[in-house]
Amino acid sequence: MAVETMTLGKAVNASLRTALDDDPKVLIMGEDVGRLGGVFRITDGLQKDFGEDRVIDTPLAESGIVGTAIGLALRGYRPVVEIQFDGFVFPAYDQIVTQLAKMHARSQGKVRLPVVIRIPYGGGIGAVEHHSESPEALFAHVAGVKVVSPSNASDAYWMLQQAIRGDDPVIYFEPKRRYYEKGEVDLEAPAGSPHTAGVARPGADLTLVAYGPMVKTCLEAAAAAAEEGKSVEVIDLRSISPIDFDTIQASVEKTRRLVVVHEAPVFFGSGAEIAARITERCFYHLESPVLRVGGFHAPYPPARLEEEYLPGLDRVLDAVDRSLAY
Repeated sequence: MAVETMTLGKAVNASLRTALDDDPKVLIMGEDVGRLGGVFRITDGLQKDFGEDRVIDTPLAESGIVGTAIGLALRGYRPVVEIQFDGFVFPAYDQIVTQLAKMHARSQGKVRLPVVIRIPYGGGIGAVEHHSESPEALFAHVAGVKVVSPSNASDAYWMLQQAIRGDDPVIYFEPKRRYYEKGEVDLEAPAGSPHTAGVARPGADLTLVAYGPMVKTCLEAAAAAAEEGKSVEVIDLRSISPIDFDTIQASVEKTRRLVVVHEAPVFFGSGAEIAARITERCFYHLESPVLRVGGFHAPYPPARLEEEYLPGLDRVLDAVDRSLAY
């Protein structure tokens, strides 16, 4: 069994290397992904080992990068695009929404576009404007693309493998502030379906649902709540579109309470869809309203204020207490 301990960022690098090794049609494209190895060094060493024809440094033009990837996919390639920072993706939004997401339906199922768009997202790194966004709900609203986000090294490796091997376009959100956190990765055993939520910590009194960077925060909240005799179950959503409502429903039917946590603003966030669906499905099981914890409906603040903006341990625990108080 080939189990290795590696950081989440290293797991993404290893997954890209495996994909390049396994399939000559896999290409990596993006700003500074080649010689520099990316601003976070996620693609470090790949151009040296696979050449400039397969790990391609592009101009600073996100719309052109994604448009080129779409053309390559139409010719049988499997491009993996890196958007350097979350806030840089919007010039490519038109290509993603009007072309990438619609081509399969437009062709009546005859055309597949196996394009993976990697986006480092979220805050917590003290960056300047446009470098700490959480735009996942904007993409989850678009039919025709899948939206996923790993929270740990094992999922980072295997969910990227599954995205590259699949025939559907995938927006792959990487929690940049978790890049350097380590975990075990079994390089031979896939970590389940990328669209099935996992129980990160079992519990009986309340369910916390999170994905990406907030899973660790919720696990810390559950551990703190346990010291006060509260049993909190933590669900790692893993996929934001599609959402595994069945796993959430099974947990809520057991605990009878739900708090949804994400970095993105609460207003029109993915937590709103989860709250609505679970209220519909579990109305007679719930003993308190579904609560949501997230960022504020405001532009992302300067670095010195981001800890006030980001949902942290105290805000999650406050929601847990409010839910249990009903």
